[in-house]
Amino acid sequence: MNNGLTTVFYVDDNARSRRWLSSVLTELGFEMITASDPADALVRCKRLSFDLALLDYRMLSLTGSQLAQEMKFLQPDIPVVLISGYNVLPAPELVFVDAHFGSGTSLDDLVDTMRRLTNSKPPSKVSQRSVAAWSDSR
Repeated sequence: MNNGLTTVFYVDDNARSRRWLSSVLTELGFEMITASDPADALVRCKRLSFDLALLDYRMLSLTGSQLAQEMKFLQPDIPVVLISGYNVLPAPELVFVDAHFGSGTSLDDLVDTMRRLTNSKPPSKVSQRSVAAWSDSR
């Protein structure tokens, strides 16, 4: 991965959401690694190198909060961003999370926070920013 791009490990069991957001973030200059299963993500987390974890909150086997906790034990310095269809989550759900973005959050806010958490700048050639808002597509 050592190509100068910020590498994001994105875990979401919703294939449509995962494809769409991965595509958009790739266009905006991020390198994406994806997983659809939280258990698989934990196994891969032990051997992957990435700069930020982007986790969906609502998944079948583990919540994004539970996955964040496990990932922080494996890689404590990696920032974790949780995305969800909920505007607000209870505080205990956010203990191991560096940022939470709920329904209606702008994609620009998500991207800006991801860049801030990883101290990265956009590449010089990036497609025009989107005005789309994040929402859980389930």
